[in-house]
Formats: sequence, C-alpha cells, structure tokens
Amino acid sequence: MKILAVEPLAVPDVLVVRFARFSDDRGYFTEPYRGGDFDAAPGLEALKGVRFVQMNESFSRKGVVRGLHFQWDPPQGKLVRTVQGRMIDLALDIRKASPTLGKIVVRDMPRRNGDAEGEWIWLPPGFAHGVVFLEDTTIEYLCTSSWNAGGESGISPLSADLDWSLCAEPARKAVRGILDGRPLLSEKDRQAPSLSAWLSDPRSDHIRSCQ
Repeated sequence: MKILAVEPLAVPDVLVVRFARFSDDRGYFTEPYRGGDFDAAPGLEALKGVRFVQMNESFSRKGVVRGLHFQWDPPQGKLVRTVQGRMIDLALDIRKASPTLGKIVVRDMPRRNGDAEGEWIWLPPGFAHGVVFLEDTTIEYLCTSSWNAGGESGISPLSADLDWSLCAEPARKAVRGILDGRPLLSEKDRQAPSLSAWLSDPRSDHIRSCQ
C-alpha cells in the first residue's frame, strides 16, 4: 500500500488517509488497506495496532442520507471510503469531555475509476457518523467492533442544534442542499433524537471521554 498523505480535519481526531492507485490501459490496481503500512505511517499513530473486525459495503441512491450513527458497547471506530460515486462524510463529536462537543465536520469524497488516488476517512469511537449521497454511490467501511443493537444509537441529521461552523462552505452548502430538500432517510434516522436530547440521555455518559 502506498500512503500519499495523512490529513487531520478541523476536529483533528478525524483523519483522511490518501493512498495511490496504479492505472494503465487495462484499468487500475490498488491496495486500499494494509495494516503494517497504517502502523508505520507518520500521522497515523492513533491507529497503530487498531484491529478491524468487520467490513461493510452499501449502495445508496442520490439524495439518500444515512446516520448519524454511533456505538458505545463496544466502542466502534470506522474507516470509510467511496468505492464509486460521490459521498459527503459527516462526523459529529459527541464526546462530553471534548472541546469540540457538538461540532460536525464534513469531507467531500468523490471517486471515479480513473482517479490516481483513493482516500479513507477515519472516525474514532466517540463520533456519530453520517453520509450524504450526491449521486448513486457505493461505499465500504471497516469497523473496530461488531454491531450491537443494544449498544448503539443515533442523532437526527436534521437536528437544528448541530454546529456546522467548522465545515468548509462548498461541502456544507452541498449537504444543506440535500438536508433542506427532500432527503431519503430511514424512518429510524428521521425519528432519531436531537443532539441535546441525546446528551440528556443517561446513556450518553458512556461517551464522556475523548478516546
């Protein structure tokens, strides 16, 4: 795996990892992930020794919004990438001890077969994760723990009390264009609580510390 760069976002625990893709007239080849290279890469010290136990893939239509999801039992981090299409990834800090509690950061992550590179976004435990799809898109993500229905919850992406002030304007505008229109959400995500309602829930104390 050839890692090209590691970029912390405005909430620096959220990282973008860019990696090379090798193309010729037949198509392309890439190693999206190799554990030893992640362990050795400068800037990825937070992932050293992290073990991924589950890999998920999903396809979503244009206008779909998924999330904002999180899990505390056991804590779950996610490494997410676009395989084909265009997603904007959302990461909301829900760690009660964090100076950026309630702030959301976004990453526009388009991907085409002919691109010279790909990228992952790393969301450690303590963040609620969501995705907005600007076109028909396939994504995949690696998880540090298996899903547990009894230890997970969500926050509505339509919640009025999310702080978008750290988001770059072009991506923020694209997200708002979907959220303020007619987003395609599951009923569970549409009925999810607001940020303030979640923070008043006793279960939110499980995500008190910065991890």
